[in-house]
Amino acid sequence: MSKRRMLFIKIVLLIMLGAIVFRLYDMQIINGEGYKNLSDQRTSANVTEKAPRGEIIDRNGKVLVTNRKGYSIKLQKTSISDEEFNAMLLKLFEIFDQEQYFVSDSLPISQTAPFSYTFEDDEEKHKWFDGVKKINENMTPYELLEYYRDSYKISQELDMQTIRRLAGMRYEIRKTGFSINQAYIIAEDVSAVVVSKIKERQNEFPGVTVTEEFFRKYTQGSLAAHILGRIGKIYKEEYEELEDKGYSLNDLVGKEGIEKICEEELKGQDGSENIYYGKAADLLADDGEVPATPGNYVVLTIDANVQKAAEESLARNIQKIAASGEGQERKGADADSGAAVVIDVKTGDVLALATYPTYDPATFNEMYTELSNDPAKPLWNRAISGTYTPGSTFKPLAAIAALSTGAISIDEELPCDGVYTAFEDYQPKCWIWSEQRKTHGLQNVTKAIENSCNCFFFETGRLTGINAISEYAHKLGLCEKTGIELTEEVAGNVSNPEYKKKIYANEDDKNWYDGDTVQTAIGQSFSAFTPIALANYAATIANGGTRYRTHIIKSIHSTVDGSLVYENKPEIANEIDISDDNLNAIKLGMLGVADEGSAKQIFSGYPISVGGKTGTAQISKKASNNALFITFAPFDKPEIAVAVVIEHGYRGANAAYVARDIYDEYFGLKNGGTQANNDDKNIGIFEGLLP
Repeated sequence: MSKRRMLFIKIVLLIMLGAIVFRLYDMQIINGEGYKNLSDQRTSANVTEKAPRGEIIDRNGKVLVTNRKGYSIKLQKTSISDEEFNAMLLKLFEIFDQEQYFVSDSLPISQTAPFSYTFEDDEEKHKWFDGVKKINENMTPYELLEYYRDSYKISQELDMQTIRRLAGMRYEIRKTGFSINQAYIIAEDVSAVVVSKIKERQNEFPGVTVTEEFFRKYTQGSLAAHILGRIGKIYKEEYEELEDKGYSLNDLVGKEGIEKICEEELKGQDGSENIYYGKAADLLADDGEVPATPGNYVVLTIDANVQKAAEESLARNIQKIAASGEGQERKGADADSGAAVVIDVKTGDVLALATYPTYDPATFNEMYTELSNDPAKPLWNRAISGTYTPGSTFKPLAAIAALSTGAISIDEELPCDGVYTAFEDYQPKCWIWSEQRKTHGLQNVTKAIENSCNCFFFETGRLTGINAISEYAHKLGLCEKTGIELTEEVAGNVSNPEYKKKIYANEDDKNWYDGDTVQTAIGQSFSAFTPIALANYAATIANGGTRYRTHIIKSIHSTVDGSLVYENKPEIANEIDISDDNLNAIKLGMLGVADEGSAKQIFSGYPISVGGKTGTAQISKKASNNALFITFAPFDKPEIAVAVVIEHGYRGANAAYVARDIYDEYFGLKNGGTQANNDDKNIGIFEGLLP
C-alpha cells in the first residue's frame, strides 16, 4: 500500500473519530437536557381502556343495573424515592380525609389501634405467612408493622396509626405488581371535589392521574340486591384463575348474584392504547388505540314491579307483626325477617325473589362492617339459602303421597276426636282441641286440608308410612336445589330415618319412632325447606304435576347489535304421578283455605279465586312461631305460585297478607278486593284460630 493511500485512510479515520466525539459532546453537553427529555418520551406503556359492563334488565326491559361515568385516582410508577412516595401518599390521604373518602387495603391488621390480626382462623393466618421471607406468624401485629415501616422506609417519627395506614397502602400497591405498565388505582369513584383538589396541586403528585371510568349504577336502589349481587376488586385467588382471560389486578369482578354468575358475559372486551410518559408520568403522546367493546346485557326473568311489591310488603308486614306483638309473649314481637318467592307455573321462571332485611349494593363497601354484624343478617339471601320447617304447608304433600300410594281415597273420611289415640305412649293433639277444646269430626282429604286437621294427617301419615312421604318430598323437589342459577341456593331435607341418623350422635337418639312419622306428616319434626323450593312445590300442584327447574336468567344479548347470545327455555325436572281426581281433591282443599279456612280473613271478597295453604311452625318455646303460606292463582287457570316465610310471624295467615299484595301487583288490582284495602290495621295481627 502506498504512503499516499495510507495517509488518506488516516485522514478519513480522524474525520470519523472527530465526528463521533463532536456528536457525543453535542448529545451530552450542548443538548444533553433536550435529549434527556426525548429519552423520557420513549418511556411508553400499554394502557388498558376498560370496557363498560353490560346492563342487567328485568323481563319487561326495565333497567336494573347500568353504568355511569365517574373519576378514579391512578398512580403511575415514577422514579421518585420511597420517602417522596410516602410523603405524596400522606398528602393524598389528607385530601381523602377532608372529603370523607375511605381508602381500604387488605393488609390483615386492624385499621385502628390497638392493632390485631384480622384472619378468620389460624389456617388463614398460616397460609398468609407461609413462604414469605423475613416475617413469620409468631410476630405480633406491631412487630409486623415495624417490619413494613422499615421495608417501605416510612418515617419513625409518624404515629403508629399513620404508619399502619401507609404500610397498608404500600402493601396493597406492591401486591398488584405495580410497574410502568401496571398502574394502581388508589381510589375509585371519587367526588369532583377530590379531583379538583388534586389537580390544583398537581405538581405535588408526580405520577398521579385522574381517569374517567365506568361504575355500576343501581337504577332501582336496593331493589333485588340479593339477585343482582355486586362487584368488587379482584382477589388474588380470583386473579390466579382469571389472569389468562385478560384480567388485571386492578379489575373489578362480580362477587355475588348475577354480577358473578354472568361475569364473563357482562365484562366485555377491554381496549388498549400506547401512551408515552415523561419523568413524572405526565402524558406526552399516545397512539395505537384499540377501542373497548361493551359487555353483553342480561335479561332476567324477574318482573321489577312484582319484585318491588314483594319486598315492600315483606318489610311492611314484618314491621307491623313486630309492633302488634310487643308486650305479648311469643306473639310476633320478635318478627324481624322473611322471604317471598313468585314463580310462573308454566315455565319455572322466577318473577320475584325477595328477602328482608336487605341492603343497598351502592353503599355495600361503606356499610359492610355494620351489615355483617347485624343479627338480622341482611346479607343472607333467605329466599334460596334459608331452610324452614314447613308446618301445615306440608299437608298437601302428605295428601299426595297418601292418595298416590292408595293409603287413603278421596272420599274416605277419617275421624278427628281432638286427641290422636293410635299410640298408647304418644297422643298428639289437633290444633282445634288445643285452642278451643273442639274437634273436626269426620274429614275427607279436601276438608282436612281446608281445616288443616292434624288428626286426619296423623292417621294419614301412619297409613302412608315415612318412606312414601319421603319419596314424594323428593319427587316434588323439596329436598334438592330447584336449579336457579344463583350459587347461594341450598337443598332442603325431609324428616326420615336416614336423616335422623345423621343429625344425632347418641345411638338411642337415632331410633325412628311412629311418632316421628305422624309429626312429619303435619310438617314438623326434622323437615326444612327453602322458600324457593316451597314456591316450586306450590307451582307443581297448580300446573297439574309438572315440576320445572327454576330460572332467573331469561336471555343474554349483545350490546353491540342486540343479537341473541343465550336464551333459557322451560326445562322439566320431574312429572308427578298423581291422577287428576286426586290432585283436584287436594287443590279444592287449598281453595277452601282461602275461601273458608285460615286465610279467609285475607281473601274474603277478593276478585280472583286463590288456592293456598297456611303453615305455623314451632321453632322453640322461647320464640314466636314462624309463619308460612304457599298459594297459586287464579285457581281455575293458575299463572303464578307464591311462597312466603316470615320468621317469628306468629300465625301462618300473617304471611298470606304478603301474597295478597303480590297478587294485587301482578293482576293489576291496585285497589284490591272488597276487603283488600280496608284492613291495614289488622295486618300482622291475625288472631284467627286456624293454623
